[in-house]
Amino acid sequence: MTTTSAGHPEGLPQLLREAGLRVTQPRVAVLGAVRAHPHADTDSLIAAARRDVPEVSHQAVYDVLGALTRSGLVRRIQPPGSVARYEARVGDNHHHVVCRSCGTIADVDCAVGHAPCLTASDDHGFTIDEAEVVYRGLCPTCAAAATA
Repeated sequence: MTTTSAGHPEGLPQLLREAGLRVTQPRVAVLGAVRAHPHADTDSLIAAARRDVPEVSHQAVYDVLGALTRSGLVRRIQPPGSVARYEARVGDNHHHVVCRSCGTIADVDCAVGHAPCLTASDDHGFTIDEAEVVYRGLCPTCAAAATA
């Protein structure tokens, strides 16, 4: 059964080809891991990729993440005080909310329609195409624990 590239493993090789990348087992495994585990750190992605390709090395995963990021298939984020994390939600200028206590990260959509965050008060001549906003607070679980 062949499925679309909308998140199903069967579509991952096609996504890689469309991005101009050679299809390899490590690339398919890492891209699948990023898509299955949004906002995962590198160690988590290594563990997930090794479930499909047990012999994949740390360096291979780092190399694949670099290639996927450069190709635009994956976005690398690094909220203040956090290690680098990766997500497959790309091209929509969304933001993130981060729990100060447990580190949970969730996506926050930018404004619908015109994205006001892309209109800087002074752009210094830059052509701005992306803004990174990080909201910080407590997730519902940590907020409930703090008031208990």
